[in-house]
Amino acid sequence: MNHTQGPDIRDTKAPSGPIEERWEKRKFSARLVNPANKRKLHVIVVGTGLAGGSAAATLGELGYNVTSFCYQDSPRRAHSIAAQGGINAAKNYRGDGDSIHRLFYDTVKGGDFRARESNVYRLAQVSVNIIDQAVAQGVPFAREYGGLLDTRSFGGAQVSRTFYARGQTGQQLLLGAYQALERQVAAGTVTMHTRHEMLDLIVSDGRARGVIVRDMVTGEIERHVADAVVLATGGYGNVFFLSTNAKGCNTTAIWRAHERGAYFANPCYTQIHPTCIPVSGEYQSKLTLMSESLRNDGRVWVPLRKNDSRAPGDIPEQERDYYLERIYPAFGNLVPRDIASRAAKNVCDEGRGVGPGGLGVYLDFRDAIGRLGRDAVEKKYGNLFEMYERITGENPYDVPMRIYPAVHYTMGGLWVDYDLQSTIPGLFVIGEANFSDHGANRLGASALMQGLADGYFVLPTTIGDYLADGPYGDVDEEAVAEAEVKVRDKIERLLSVNGTRTPDSFHRELGKLMWDYCGMERTEESLRKALERIPELREEFWRDIKVTGTAEKLNQVLEKAGRVADFFDLAELMCLDALVRTESCGGHFRAESQDSDGEALRDDERFAHVSAWERTPGGPVLHKEPLEYEYVKMTQRSYK
Repeated sequence: MNHTQGPDIRDTKAPSGPIEERWEKRKFSARLVNPANKRKLHVIVVGTGLAGGSAAATLGELGYNVTSFCYQDSPRRAHSIAAQGGINAAKNYRGDGDSIHRLFYDTVKGGDFRARESNVYRLAQVSVNIIDQAVAQGVPFAREYGGLLDTRSFGGAQVSRTFYARGQTGQQLLLGAYQALERQVAAGTVTMHTRHEMLDLIVSDGRARGVIVRDMVTGEIERHVADAVVLATGGYGNVFFLSTNAKGCNTTAIWRAHERGAYFANPCYTQIHPTCIPVSGEYQSKLTLMSESLRNDGRVWVPLRKNDSRAPGDIPEQERDYYLERIYPAFGNLVPRDIASRAAKNVCDEGRGVGPGGLGVYLDFRDAIGRLGRDAVEKKYGNLFEMYERITGENPYDVPMRIYPAVHYTMGGLWVDYDLQSTIPGLFVIGEANFSDHGANRLGASALMQGLADGYFVLPTTIGDYLADGPYGDVDEEAVAEAEVKVRDKIERLLSVNGTRTPDSFHRELGKLMWDYCGMERTEESLRKALERIPELREEFWRDIKVTGTAEKLNQVLEKAGRVADFFDLAELMCLDALVRTESCGGHFRAESQDSDGEALRDDERFAHVSAWERTPGGPVLHKEPLEYEYVKMTQRSYK
């Protein structure tokens, strides 16, 4: 797949001056919309997770007319509900040395120096407001004996800044956002459309002016127009088929926006989470996350001997290798996710993995139970232990958990400026759907932080600057009709093939190809193989896909087929981006670029930039956004 190089791209909305003052400076310079004019403006929000739900609720509270869409039967079923471990905030309640600057530094370093300083500092600043907002909503964060909010540690940090609600933090935060959203639905400022899937973006006179959606129950294709569109549709980890994402998670909304002109940034930056329940068989359709919070008290180890088939309880202490504590003594089991995942892969490649196929390592709570008592461990992690036992049939109070890395999150996404606006005016992208805050690796407990920061605090401020020029008038009917015809033609094409293979069979084959060739470790050879095979598999898809049923009613096979078609195109861009970026950084590990200790070796002279891809009829065009660091010195990451 050939590409060309285009001119550099710049974030023209990012303020200058001292980094501590930039967000306040931007908030003051952003134009305001008076209350009477807000009632004349209409915003579409696609997605109702933490980012989309909080954004729709806040925009409604401000007085805008909001139309919200989700493909689930309730906003409460958004994938944000699956987040377990916690949410970061620089409150420093523990007095352990945390600060806004330290959270900023940890996030930039954790992302392997591939994130914007201004965006990350703003995220750290806003983090303290999120906790206050959630507590005011009644989110039941864990508390210490004296009633103060409790915190725990997560990977990539040496302080306890992660607020949590047992192992259900995402669920509780989503319920808070949901009740705020439903309040606005009741007030009439937000109109909610469940069981609707966005299938195209309407662009009129160069601006994003609406969406084409399909009613997933009736099959009806609908047009909705507005003055601005917000995408909060999550990440694209399901391109790998097996991931910790909900099965419905997909890339269709952001990919269709990319086809309309929105640049796609850093698609090769994917996160492999180190603590997931290992694959158990070919029949499996998804994987299950075991929260990173478990590494606070669980110790990760493998046998010292290769091919050691003894039960874990029969392996004496001196014959165990607590390899994270040995290799990274300063951070131990709480190293960042990309480092912990590669370390697990390395010991399994050495033949010291445990469980079926040797693809697993132990996460052992024996010492924690001995130190704290079973009741204390159960109070912290009881629901996670119960989940593990239900899935594996093994009791983690008695035997160590078996874990192995799996796809979990994507740091890449649509390119946005400081205002969270894409390269299409009027199209704003928030949460995991954009690329803006995490660089090449996200730290644990920062996804919830970014989603709520974008939805509650950043977007409601910055979108006003754009809407101050609205309302934007009537939408060109030809642009709406063209988008609708494109959607209908694609649906008809999928239905008309009448081949022999299901969408899942193609998806599974694509996912295995991506995991093998563009997964935890990439090489030039593997990526070229993928770029050769993906177009072949895509052609086979369009020759042999079997979509049963019709488009005029509920048809989950049709839904899957459309999403898999987009995954093929995205997978090709991911592999191209990974091939062009010959350095290793964060979750993007090129085997050709590692130091003597096997750690990721960056090439700051050639790759200290964001890769923003434009889709054109002549092929992909790469635009680079140079990354400049004034407050953090780029160094080789060390957690030793």
